[in-house]
Amino acid sequence: MPAAASHLILVGLPGAGKTTVGQALAARLGRRFVDLDAEIERREGTTVGGLFAERGEEFFRACERSLTEELALVAEPVVLSTGGGWVTNAGVVALLRPPGRIIYLKVSPERALARLGEARSTRPLLRRADPLDALRMLSEARGKLYEAAADHVVVTDLITVQQVTERLAELASVSGAR
Repeated sequence: MPAAASHLILVGLPGAGKTTVGQALAARLGRRFVDLDAEIERREGTTVGGLFAERGEEFFRACERSLTEELALVAEPVVLSTGGGWVTNAGVVALLRPPGRIIYLKVSPERALARLGEARSTRPLLRRADPLDALRMLSEARGKLYEAAADHVVVTDLITVQQVTERLAELASVSGAR
């Protein structure tokens, strides 16, 4: 599959815009959109929070890995929105590369929290007295993993969904090596 026709995989903190941008990008490119967390919820019949509470993070990460393995076999290029912790799941990045292209939607913890609003209560790792502190810890712990995995980094703090989508559409049209 040439680089222009490879899966586009969005990574970043909760609140970075992976789902919102992913949906817009998929529509723009005429591709199928896959939200990894939503697909796991559909298959398991419960929320990510429910899975964490009832079956544990290890079970959830196994679901992530299984679904990623399935996507590695899909020839049709998709836009994939991963969960914020997907990159921490050993070996999943390698399953989609090559030819998948990983885009890190980089956002400050403060902006991410503002974007999440009340939806932060649905995020198992943010259900704390200080969700901003939790996001800062996640950013510190995962930032280097996002950077290392990324073919491209787009800072989303000060640009609109439309601007991010346009940048990613341009990246998707670039052929050749990563």
